[in-house]
Amino acid sequence: MRVIRHLRDLPPSLRGVALAIGNFDGVHVGHQAVIAEAGRIAASLSLPHLVVTFEPHPRAVFRPDDPPFRLTPRRAKLELFATLGVAATVVFRFHRGFAAIAAEDFVRDMLVGGLGVRHIVVGDNFHFGRGRAGNPTMLIEHGAKLGFGVTAVAPARDAAGETYSSSRARDLLRVGEPEAAAAILGRPFAIFGHVRHGDHRGRLLGFPTANLALGDHLRPRVGVYAVRARTESGQVLDGVANLGERPTVGGRDVRLEAHLFDFAGDLYGRRLDVALLRFIRPEQKFPDLEALKRQIAADSAAARTLLGQVAP
Repeated sequence: MRVIRHLRDLPPSLRGVALAIGNFDGVHVGHQAVIAEAGRIAASLSLPHLVVTFEPHPRAVFRPDDPPFRLTPRRAKLELFATLGVAATVVFRFHRGFAAIAAEDFVRDMLVGGLGVRHIVVGDNFHFGRGRAGNPTMLIEHGAKLGFGVTAVAPARDAAGETYSSSRARDLLRVGEPEAAAAILGRPFAIFGHVRHGDHRGRLLGFPTANLALGDHLRPRVGVYAVRARTESGQVLDGVANLGERPTVGGRDVRLEAHLFDFAGDLYGRRLDVALLRFIRPEQKFPDLEALKRQIAADSAAARTLLGQVAP
């Protein structure tokens, strides 16, 4: 999938498109429905299938002091778009000046003038432009004038009638329910990053760990999880991970420390994706390292049992 950050870099082959537009944090089941509808229309009209999104997330611009909240930081989001068959993603850099652009100008100058859009697909609650004045009704009105079609996709709902939403997935992760969050996302929630050096205590205890900083990722409930990791080479490894501050050893920053079962390679500096599959227990402080070591062994056994119940 091609990533376009400046419209001047758009090749002629990617003009005249059907596109889905939105922030799409989480790329959850509802987002996937919007993107898939754009793909269906693109195929029916023999047009390129694009996604238009915004980075950083508008919430980070207008509420910079909020705790980290991203389900899918930029790179992860783009990688997920690629799995959905998108030909290219246009990433508009979001800042206060961009937010001040009138919705009509954004449609005329960027979507029509820049991309030559032929069809736009949005969620039916999508808003954009200065004062959030842009919405599906406004797009339909302008499409009739400027020559593009518009489809507003109703919110996707689960069997219980609940809407798939990023905020709901965040709430579930914050209370330690990764399975329920995965049902919304359409896949397990994962933390993406490069393995960094830690304190090397895990190796001394007989449980070496791959350490990831959380960066922009949402902070799920701190505690111990059964996890499944994927390396840069595509190797899939089961394991157990502590997500938290490590109070037994005087830790202060929240990080993910994953012990990967039956693995003895060197992952330092390499990309690792760690999916949180099951919550095992809250983080706690132990009286000494021997007690911590015994608990890690018990957590590892619990994780192996739980992961044996989860399909690859």
